[in-house]
Amino acid sequence: MPRTETEDLAAIDDDSREGNRENALDLLAPYPSLLLAVSGGPDSVALMLLCAEWSLRSSRHIAVATVDHGLRKEARAEAEEVGRWARALGYDHHLLTWEGEKPSTRLQERARRARYKLLNACAQRIGASAIVLAHHSEDQAETILFRLTRGSGVAGLAGMARVARCADVALLRPLLDFRKEELEAVCARADQPFFRDPSNEDESFARVRLRRLAPMLAAQGLDRDALLRLGSRAARADAALAHCAAEMLARALHRNEASCIELDAATLCEAPLEILQRVLASAILRIAPAALLRLERLERASARVAAALAAHGSVRLTLADVSIEANGGRIRLRPAPPRRSSLT
Repeated sequence: MPRTETEDLAAIDDDSREGNRENALDLLAPYPSLLLAVSGGPDSVALMLLCAEWSLRSSRHIAVATVDHGLRKEARAEAEEVGRWARALGYDHHLLTWEGEKPSTRLQERARRARYKLLNACAQRIGASAIVLAHHSEDQAETILFRLTRGSGVAGLAGMARVARCADVALLRPLLDFRKEELEAVCARADQPFFRDPSNEDESFARVRLRRLAPMLAAQGLDRDALLRLGSRAARADAALAHCAAEMLARALHRNEASCIELDAATLCEAPLEILQRVLASAILRIAPAALLRLERLERASARVAAALAAHGSVRLTLADVSIEANGGRIRLRPAPPRRSSLT
């Protein structure tokens, strides 16, 4: 029986992932100094082993960092053991500690932020040009499912990027095409032990609860490969939208200064809302590079600006500490003035 178009596309995606596994570490080649984030689990330990056998290893400086979040009494001893494994493979090892009182809510999210902050500081300190993470295909599928349940946009459904940024340091994910069992097999072949984090079984965390649903979702066709295909297609769509938005921004840009961005309203008046939204996001990040843009707020702000443009009216609002004003044929973005204190 001939394959359907969907099956043909699935086969192409599967073949692409197979090829990517063979050349996974090519992603690291442009970076002369690397910091591997190794928790001690099978995925990150496999990353450490694969990098030890990498053909370019001798021409790169590679160090390992392990974060002790201080959430389990065994964590410190495990991190120290990872240090011994790393040094046995010829790596320098850095043990990083999340200090201070731990939050009682959104623990995983805040622990992740703390981890990236510690890794970035370590990378800056030792001069590493990239941090290498061991996220694999199950992590990617889980991320896409998690974002799907929260109504993410196209960019969110694309999942984790292979190359991203953390402040001034690149974030690299070379193992996104590997299955978890493949990485465990890397450890087994090297007779290398690893640890398993009991928090991965704690159903108080949303991701663990979603993991429990995986068999039921797979029975309905929403298995790992289907989620990865969704992510791959969303990534292509996101790249196309980003390209169109960049072209639109270049056409509309009238003034480009650190303290003020001016956009031509007539150029943006006919832009689809998604493109206008992305143009505004890019302009905001030029004014405030560290701004955290929440999709819902960006959508509401973009809709208000679009309505003002369509009515040839005016609007003024603030988003991510950036003032946005549309009137007189221009959209102007400036740093918002400091908020008035309620204290007298």
